[in-house]
Amino acid sequence: MKPSIHPDYIQAHVRCTCGNEFYTRATQPELHIEICSNCHPFYTGRQKLVDTGGRVERFQRRVAKGRLQTAKSQASQ
Repeated sequence: MKPSIHPDYIQAHVRCTCGNEFYTRATQPELHIEICSNCHPFYTGRQKLVDTGGRVERFQRRVAKGRLQTAKSQASQ
């Protein structure tokens, strides 16, 4: 390894949106995450809809809009 080109590997405080906090090692002193092993469906066994950036809501609006247009076209025939 070349000297002085790699970042320091330090202890990091990790905070999840579910409220879970733990320490690990990383190149940044603090990490904020959206999902961790305490709230991830794979580890908890509970089904949970993970919505990242409103994608699920946006998809549901698009589907509802398509159904509305289909219903209008069928009603006019």
